[in-house]
Amino acid sequence: MRVEIWSDIACPWCYIGKARFEKGLAEFAHRDEVEVVHRSFELDPGRAKGDTDKVIDMLAQKYGRTLEEARGMEANVAANAQSEGLGYRSEGRDHGSTFDIHRLLHLAKARGRQDELLSLAYRANFAEERSVFDDAVLADLAEEAGLDREEALAVLADPAAYADEVRADEREAAELGANAVPFFVFDRRYGISGGQPSEVFVQALERAWKDRPVSALTTLGDAEACDADGACEVPQGASDRHA
Repeated sequence: MRVEIWSDIACPWCYIGKARFEKGLAEFAHRDEVEVVHRSFELDPGRAKGDTDKVIDMLAQKYGRTLEEARGMEANVAANAQSEGLGYRSEGRDHGSTFDIHRLLHLAKARGRQDELLSLAYRANFAEERSVFDDAVLADLAEEAGLDREEALAVLADPAAYADEVRADEREAAELGANAVPFFVFDRRYGISGGQPSEVFVQALERAWKDRPVSALTTLGDAEACDADGACEVPQGASDRHA
């Protein structure tokens, strides 16, 4: 069985959702027969390379909030992340274009190291003092994931490298009706949107394993997610629900 996950490094619910999915997968009896493929989805596709803001400033501007309110939004997401055992810095993180990261993830996919690079990139972006919008940091992460550093730098230096693959993933997301991430597709039978609790993923895995293929994708549920406009606002009380 194949599970495809559309996500973006800039999306905190993708970071949290990946951890929850992996907990669910660990409980699934046929986990060794599940292939996980990560797909590209940019929350801010119009942003130019090198154009970065601090996350708190970006949130305040996007939602028309004060800086203090934006900090509260980040603290709420941080509580969800920490409840899953994930590190999360509420202050000081950068926000920028993730196109190069997605291109590098396609290189990693071609070399069989996609999940390793994705996990390192999430940790660098959300838990560590490392900007994933810096080519040198991305090259370091690629090397840590087991990729050739010079090959990674060559990909980053060539804007066309793996660009078609990123765009193809994004077109496919639109065709499937995915307008928020994370978006999980189970064997092209069922879809789940958002960072659902791990037990929801267990149920989806079991259902997709047992059920016959259907002609259309059936959405099994929605949870907190980041939409196509880059909005990742956390509903009041979300941290309590998932704590």
